[in-house]
Amino acid sequence: MTPDQTPPEPHGTVTWTQDGVDRTALWHSASGARAPRNVVAVDDSLTADDAYRLAARGTALLWTGDYHNARQLLSAIARRLPDGTTKGKKHDGGTVAEAFYRYRQARSQRARVLGLLLVPLEPGPAVALRRAPDVKEAWLAAAGPVTEAEVAPLQDVLGAIGAWEWRRNGLYVDALEAVIYPHYGTFAPIRSEYLDLVARAPLPSTELAFDIGTGTGVLAAILARRGVTRVVATDSEPRAIACAVENLQRLGLDGRVEPELTDMFPEGRAPLVVCNPPWLPGTPHTLLDNAVYDPKSRMLTAFLAGLTEHLEPGGEGWLVLSDLAEHLGLRSREELLQWIEEAGLTVKDRLDTRAKHPRSMDRSDPFFAARSQEVTSLWRLAAKPPKP
Repeated sequence: MTPDQTPPEPHGTVTWTQDGVDRTALWHSASGARAPRNVVAVDDSLTADDAYRLAARGTALLWTGDYHNARQLLSAIARRLPDGTTKGKKHDGGTVAEAFYRYRQARSQRARVLGLLLVPLEPGPAVALRRAPDVKEAWLAAAGPVTEAEVAPLQDVLGAIGAWEWRRNGLYVDALEAVIYPHYGTFAPIRSEYLDLVARAPLPSTELAFDIGTGTGVLAAILARRGVTRVVATDSEPRAIACAVENLQRLGLDGRVEPELTDMFPEGRAPLVVCNPPWLPGTPHTLLDNAVYDPKSRMLTAFLAGLTEHLEPGGEGWLVLSDLAEHLGLRSREELLQWIEEAGLTVKDRLDTRAKHPRSMDRSDPFFAARSQEVTSLWRLAAKPPKP
């Protein structure tokens, strides 16, 4: 087993005192968080209330007791933290956008506090705790080998284990009639709406297509299955490229789809260029957030701004985008249309589908009013004809 990408260098070291001895280990954080300065060694005798108070003040807790007790403690701390929502109640005060911003701030703070329950790692890789599960394959896939003592948030370990289960079991995609296997840090295509749109939109050509931000490679695979002879699938993340390569090989499409590690567009032009950017403007706090939140809509605007330079004459750009940001007050339809206009593009057509995911039907969600109105669209864009 090899890691899906070269693991990042540890962000410094952590030091603590245990049994009267000063100890040091490398620091690992999947989110890139800095090593905590104040670390105390704790064990099964620590109460949940004391753990919550320490973590809420910014003290990191290095667990030295039983692994399963550490998991229970993490859950207990989580129950004491606000999750950014009030189940069964609508947001109150200010605009929807302001309420959503407060929700995101609370979720960020929650993640920071929960990330302060730490566990030791040793070469293997293994979690150096009693009754710890075998995490070798999961940790290698997520973070690479451990060559000396490391310390990591328990949440990162649980995330790696969960991601490994997703990767082993895979996810059946109706639009492909096949299984996609997401890797750690690569967004799983759990929502069928946008996949179905790409599966049924009329193809302008079957000669060549670009899939920008391919992730698992699922949209590139759908295009190839629909008869597109050659698809160039790009992504700026090595993890995503490794994931796409594996999925395309499993599907027998590796001869027709070419994954390419690059930022946005490949060289040249194509009669079809597809992009499904993150749907919400905002700052990502985790690896998976990168598939949902687009800081200042950078990827969306970069796709629109560069599209005409990569479209063949008469070609189409397919922008796959939810309007949830509009219902949350994070972006207006007028703003989106202005970006399209400024990019020298025109809208040929738009295919819409209503949201079907569980959160869109959850009336206890404080943002139910916005989520229940969500529509996902495939915008068929074309370059404006040159002025005479």
